[in-house]
Amino acid sequence: MKLDERVHALVEKGVKIQAPHSIALGPEVDPDRISGEGVILHAGCRIFGAGTLICAGAELGREAPVTLENCQIGPEVQLKGGYFKDAVFLKRSGMGSGAQVREGTILEEEASGAHTVGLKQTILFPFVTLGSLINFCDCLMTGGTSRKDHSEVGSSYVHFNFTPNQDKATASLMGNVPDGVMLNQRPVFLGGQGGLVGPCRLAFGTVIAAGCIYRKDELRPNRLLIDGIGRSGNMPFETGFYRSIKRIVQNNILYITNLMALRAWYGVVRREFISDAFPDALWGGLMEKVYMGIAERITRLDALAQKLPESARIYREQAGENASAALLAQKAQLHERSAELSQLFLNLKNETGDAAKAAAFISVIQSHIQEKGKDYIAVIKSLNDEEASLGTQWLQGMVDAHSGAAFALLPAFGFKAA
Repeated sequence: MKLDERVHALVEKGVKIQAPHSIALGPEVDPDRISGEGVILHAGCRIFGAGTLICAGAELGREAPVTLENCQIGPEVQLKGGYFKDAVFLKRSGMGSGAQVREGTILEEEASGAHTVGLKQTILFPFVTLGSLINFCDCLMTGGTSRKDHSEVGSSYVHFNFTPNQDKATASLMGNVPDGVMLNQRPVFLGGQGGLVGPCRLAFGTVIAAGCIYRKDELRPNRLLIDGIGRSGNMPFETGFYRSIKRIVQNNILYITNLMALRAWYGVVRREFISDAFPDALWGGLMEKVYMGIAERITRLDALAQKLPESARIYREQAGENASAALLAQKAQLHERSAELSQLFLNLKNETGDAAKAAAFISVIQSHIQEKGKDYIAVIKSLNDEEASLGTQWLQGMVDAHSGAAFALLPAFGFKAA
């Protein structure tokens, strides 16, 4: 069998391929986007997508075959087996065998998952660690300061992201972007054999005991949450009926605006670290995936809004004269203003917040780069409390302003601006 000429070219440039005839490269793959420096492709790897990038020291397929499609793989990443599509993996991040990682997913530096983990529209900040047998889609997790002090999700955990009413306005935020990017916050711990019912928000330092299915927000830091088995019940259920939607809408708006802050961080701060170890194409992958996340959440919130007239009809039939006028007004307003709300988010998605605050923080970052070089983790961890606070204030100002603009479109909900 004749060896694919492009596979042969990869071998010639230094890529270590133990079984070259077992490697499949899609015709659209650019071999120049695959580094020859320390990259290892084990038997059975299949690589597709014009956007695919593989940086120095990456290793694919050590435990099982890997299928890679339009992913950007940073230096020293290890993907041990599974399917990976439209995702970004930054330096020394990795996944065990049996993974299924789909579009919109970002693993930042040294984030990892063990075997048989499913991710989609998932963003893990540096050091976040997932155990095995986990489904953790539609969420953003931050917290932790190092590999020894990291946020963790225990094995056999599920983030429940699809409702009986068949919607996915369910993204959960563990920690937040403005504080989380500074790598100086307490980790979040989700105990194994448990689950989180989205959309939820959890503060830094939250610990959920193993075996719990948790359904609430916890915005007080450093809390241990133990949720026992609730009382049993048996009652009528009609698909399409939503009870209170205020918390759902608020959490979705805050999730979207945190993604906007993350986009600003990537666009303004991360680009300062572009180098041989963090090439422009890898940075571009980050930007693309966070845009995908914003678009996904806008779509999911709009889909929920379109179901609310039917929900209101069911509610009127069930409650009769006891129907809450406030709840009906909220449903009507979100439905009527959904297009306006979506457009607001689209108009804001490229904003970078207060220009003076951003410039002041970038000046700090540049001075630390002069001392530490373009090692992202080293630079961020070298910031003192005052410097980190400057960056957090810039990003939190964005979240507050953007969420405030969204809340203003929905006065029936009575949201309080930050």
